Amino acid sequence: MSAPSTREHAELDPVSAVPTTADFLLELLSEEIPARMQARARNDLARMFAEELAKAGLEAEEIETFATPRRLGLIARALPLATAAFSEELKGPRSSAPPQALEGFLRKTGLTQDQLVDRDGVYFAVIDKPGQPSAAVLGGAVERIIRNFPWPKSMRWGAASASTSSLRWVRPLQGIVALFGDAIVPVEVEGVSSGASTVGHRFHHPGPITLGGASDYAEKLRACHVIVDADERAAIIRDRARALAGEAGLSLVEDEGLVAENAGLTEWPVPLLGRFDADYLDVPPEVIQLTARSNQKYFVLRDDSGALAPAFICTANIESSDGGAAIVAGNQRVLAARLSDARFFWEQDLKTPLDEQAKKLSEIVFHEKLGTVAERVGRIADLAEWLAIEAIVPGCDPDHARRAAELSKADLVTGMVGEFPELQGLIGGYLAEAQGEPKAVAEAVRDHYKPVGQGDDVPTAPVTVAVALADKLDTLRAFFGAGMPPTGSKDPFALRRAALGVIQIVTGNGLRLPIAAGDLLDFLADRLKVQQREAGVRHDLIDAVFALGGEDDLVRVLARVAALQSFVEGGEGANLLAGYKRAANILKKEGWDLPRVMADRGEQGMPQTGEEDPLAMVEEMPELVREMALGSALPADAPDAERALVAALDAAESGAKAAVEAEDFAAAMGALASLRGPIDAFFEAVTVNDADSAVRRRRLNILARFRDAVHGVADFSRIEG
Repeated sequence: MSAPSTREHAELDPVSAVPTTADFLLELLSEEIPARMQARARNDLARMFAEELAKAGLEAEEIETFATPRRLGLIARALPLATAAFSEELKGPRSSAPPQALEGFLRKTGLTQDQLVDRDGVYFAVIDKPGQPSAAVLGGAVERIIRNFPWPKSMRWGAASASTSSLRWVRPLQGIVALFGDAIVPVEVEGVSSGASTVGHRFHHPGPITLGGASDYAEKLRACHVIVDADERAAIIRDRARALAGEAGLSLVEDEGLVAENAGLTEWPVPLLGRFDADYLDVPPEVIQLTARSNQKYFVLRDDSGALAPAFICTANIESSDGGAAIVAGNQRVLAARLSDARFFWEQDLKTPLDEQAKKLSEIVFHEKLGTVAERVGRIADLAEWLAIEAIVPGCDPDHARRAAELSKADLVTGMVGEFPELQGLIGGYLAEAQGEPKAVAEAVRDHYKPVGQGDDVPTAPVTVAVALADKLDTLRAFFGAGMPPTGSKDPFALRRAALGVIQIVTGNGLRLPIAAGDLLDFLADRLKVQQREAGVRHDLIDAVFALGGEDDLVRVLARVAALQSFVEGGEGANLLAGYKRAANILKKEGWDLPRVMADRGEQGMPQTGEEDPLAMVEEMPELVREMALGSALPADAPDAERALVAALDAAESGAKAAVEAEDFAAAMGALASLRGPIDAFFEAVTVNDADSAVRRRRLNILARFRDAVHGVADFSRIEG
C-alpha cells in the first residue's frame, strides 16, 4: 500500500461519457500519532475499509494509505459511483416449526409468509437489495472504522470522556476529510464532522487548506510543508544524513529502524549535523550510540578508521531561517547532558572490580525454585569448565572458561547496566578488559548471551563457546528439572530461545555434545525442526532419524538427515521408499516382527512342521533355526528373486552398519540403494503369503529383515510420500 499520488481516476460510461467511478479520499486528523504505530495503522485502515466495501458489494481498483504524525488516511481509486443490485438469501425455520418461530422470522425480514420460499420443508427469505449511491455507504463505513479502530493504545478526552461509551482514538481526533470525487461524504463522530479542509505543517502553515479531492491532496499538502508519503520522508532522511556525513569526512552508521522512526516523527524532515565533546569517547561506543538513538533519535557517525566519531545527525521537523544552527545547538546541549550521566556511571563502575560486583549476585533471586543468580553462576562455571576439560569444546582453557563464567553476570549489578539494561554482557566485557582480565575471558563475558536470535552471530572463540553453551544448557536443565517446560504458546523463561541457541552453537561449531535427557532431547528435536525448516530441511526426515532412538548428537543427526534427504529426493531413494512402505504394510497387517519368531520343540533345534510355538528371542535360538528364520539359509527350490534379495541383504546390512559407525552416511545410503532392484524383483516374482506356512514365515522374515536393514539408517515409516 503506497502513499497517494496526484493522478485522477474516473471511468466514463462509453455511451453517455458520464463518469461511473470516482476516487475517495479519507483523512483522519489528530494530535501526534506515535511513530511506532503508524505502519500498522495504515495496514489496519486498508483492511477495514476493504472489508466495509465488500459488505456493500463494492471494490476499489486500488487502496493507497498514508500516515504522518498528525494524520492517517487513504485514497480508494476508481470506486463505483453506486452499488450493484443484489439478492440476499436468509435461512428461516422449518415449515413445521411453531408459529412463534415463523412470526419472529417474518419480523426480522419484513416479509409476509406468502413471500417466503419453501425448500424441502425449510423456509427461505429472498430479499432483493436495490443498488444505492456509494456515497450513502461510505459515510457509515467511515464511522464504523473510526469507532472500532484497533489502536494498540488509545484514549478518551474532553467532557465526553466521563462516559465509557465515548470515542476512543490514539490521540484526540480533530478533523475528518471525506471526499468522494469532489463531493463531501457526510460523517459525524462525537461532534467531529467531515468536510473538505485540513491543516498543513504545524509551524509553516497552521491555517486551513481546502481540498478539491484525491487528485490534489498530496500536492496541496506538500505546498504547505507536509509530505504525506512515509517512504519519501524516509528517503529524504536517509539520503541527506549520508550526504551530511560525507561532507564532514565521516560515514553514517546505517539504521533503518531509526530512519523509519524519524520519518514517523516528522512531516517535513530536515536532517542536521551536530557534534559532541571528543572526551566522551572514553565511554564504550555502544553506550554513546544507545544514548543517542534511544533517548534522542540521533544517528551516529564513524571516522575513516571505523571508530565512533564525536558527531551525530538529528532530524528537525522545520526549515529554520538560521539553517538549523539553533536546533543543533539545543540538541548538542541535551546530548552532552546524557553523555555526562553515562560517563559518570562508567567511571564509577570502573572503580569496583567485577569480583566484588559478583558477590552481590547472592542477594538476587534468579527463581524461587532455582536459587539465586550467584548459585546459577556457580552451575554455569562448573558446566563451562567441564565442557573444556572433556574437550567437548576443543581448544578451550578450563581455567579461562571457569573465570569467564564466574564474571559473566557481574555487570547485572553495575550502574551502567542499571541505566542501559540492553547492554548487559557488553558492559561486563568492557569492564573485564579494563580491569586486566585475559582477552579470551573478556570476550566470553561480552558475548556469552549470543546467539540471541536466529540472525545473530554464533560464537566461535572456544572460551566464549563454552560459557555461552553452559549458560543456555543450565537454563534448560534447570527449568526442565524443576518441571517448568514451555506450554503451548507460553514460554515465560525464553526456553525456546535458549534451545535454539544451543542448537546454533553446537551445529555451528561441530560440537559432539551428548544430550541424554528424554524430555529435553525431545524439546531440542522440536526446535531443531523449526530451525532447519528455513534451511530447507524436511521435518519428517529429522523425525525419521530421531525415531531410531539413542541418537542425541545433533551434529551427527544433521549429517544423517542431510544424506537421507539427498537420498530420498533422488530416484533410487524414492523407489526404495515405495518398496519399504509395501513391505512395512504387509508386516503390519500380519503383525509380524523379526526379533521374535516361532521357536521349535525339537531336541535338535529343528522347526516342527505345523506347530504353533510360543515366541522366543532370535538371539536365543540354535544357529540353524536362526539362519532359517532370517532367510539366510534357503531351500534349493527357493526362487531366484528370493535368493537375490537375501544375498543383497547380506551385503547391505554389514555395509550400512559399518558406514553408520564411521559416520559416512552417504555410504550408508548407498548400501541401502543396492536393495532397490532386489526388493522390486522380489515383489514381482514372489508371493509372500504362500499357502505353505513355512514358506510364508520365511518370506515374512525376509521382509522384516529388509525393514530392519533400512531402519539401521533411518525409520522410513516417518518419511512422508
